[in-house]
Amino acid sequence: MEEPLAVLLPGEAEVLVRELKSFPLRDIGDHGWFRQHEYIEKLNMQALLSASAGHEQLLIELLVNYNKIPTLVEELITVEIWKQKIFPILCRLKDFMPKSTFPIYLVLHHEASIINLLETVFFHKELKKQAETMEFDISLKALSVLRFITDQIESLPVSAVTRMLNTHNFPCLLVQLVEHCPWSCYEEGKLKKFENGAWYVVPPEDHIKMTKLDGQMWIALYNLLLSAECQRKYNFDNFNKSQLLKLRAFLTDIVIDQFPNLLEMQRFLSHLAVTDPVPPKKDLILEQVPVIWDHVVKENSGKWQAIAKHQVNNMFSPSEEELRSQACRWAQTYNLDVIEALIPDKPKCAVCGSEAAKRCSRCRNEWYCRRQCQVQHWQKHKKACNLMADALKDIEDDIKMQAKPTE
Repeated sequence: MEEPLAVLLPGEAEVLVRELKSFPLRDIGDHGWFRQHEYIEKLNMQALLSASAGHEQLLIELLVNYNKIPTLVEELITVEIWKQKIFPILCRLKDFMPKSTFPIYLVLHHEASIINLLETVFFHKELKKQAETMEFDISLKALSVLRFITDQIESLPVSAVTRMLNTHNFPCLLVQLVEHCPWSCYEEGKLKKFENGAWYVVPPEDHIKMTKLDGQMWIALYNLLLSAECQRKYNFDNFNKSQLLKLRAFLTDIVIDQFPNLLEMQRFLSHLAVTDPVPPKKDLILEQVPVIWDHVVKENSGKWQAIAKHQVNNMFSPSEEELRSQACRWAQTYNLDVIEALIPDKPKCAVCGSEAAKRCSRCRNEWYCRRQCQVQHWQKHKKACNLMADALKDIEDDIKMQAKPTE
């Protein structure tokens, strides 16, 4: 029997989890920080592979036993502060002209890697254009994480439930998502939806189907509105009530057929429309403040410009030799076979669109279902294939030159 594909052996995963630590804002982008980013990428890929095979328990236990989930959350917050305070300054510095923007891209990507790792763990436990695109993907993953948090609503601390319901008013926020549905749009008369990290055209027969994101949103609303704890604490004032009643227009028979539990929500909203709910019970709450965020901001307040200049001079202006070394490490991290195993959809033939099993051996970029299709496509593919093959050869030559011992 063929062994399941793996990025890390159990012992390697344990070492990487054990080595995870929090970095000061000033050190984002240095060698130690990039090394940890590689660790998180490998753990992220291993989590996805293990989850798809139903063997995710080991990684969850490692993160819990070594108390590393708070570390990941702290890293997430620190990078968010970096994006708000440091990244805009870097973009404005006139003397910042790096040979490559890849190191900065990795910092932006770091947030996506951590939130994806947390999403995978939660699920199985039960520059600017790039930044904007990544922000959208991160936001959708945050919705998924929120849904898994609401699954545990009855066991959350009182302060956490209060922040979700009344400080941040998540029920009304989710109503806005139902109304505007940012992962769905029409383009040139065709319905397109965002799922699995990409936009795709929805066939006419599937227009009424709920996507995974639709499901996550409705489950979060169901958990928040139908929970006895939430009904006791949520402030059903006139504004919140009017917002929640907008949901009735979206609870059609087609939606309820796909998610029968929403029938209970429909009844709750009908009852809400004709009654005035009891005011929320006023409990004495010692509310937790965002300790990590406040600590990082307080520690670095007034130093944003200095930190940006320090990182420009020491982290984000790598030499050609440093870039080559970085490229070698990332080539090892992003193993091609592993990446393909993580892709949810099978590759399609470039000619006929059938499921493909063969790939161009020169550029390894185009896929084909049979030899005839590859031959038929060669005249169109030839130019791109030559360019890709030449680029791969140049990279290999650079790696060999770097590996060659100096005299």
